[in-house]
Amino acid sequence: MAVLQEAARGGELLLPTWGFDPALAIALRYALAERLISQATNGYQLTDRGKRFINDALKDAELFKGERDDIRSVGKLITETMVENVAKDWG
Repeated sequence: MAVLQEAARGGELLLPTWGFDPALAIALRYALAERLISQATNGYQLTDRGKRFINDALKDAELFKGERDDIRSVGKLITETMVENVAKDWG
């Protein structure tokens, strides 16, 4: 999170190459099985059921409070361009 906060302040995302976390694959399979997400041509997208799930979860201000605070601290300052630029260095 500290790296993302620094990138938000400095306008440049500097990350070393990282691997694919197996837990992410499990979470994606679970979300697909529960019909919370669907596969799209460029990845995944929330289904209507997934959007309802998220909206219900957001009603509880204490749920994922730490993660919410972290995301708010970065806001929209990490841009798609920044992510694309750092991803080019991984190839």
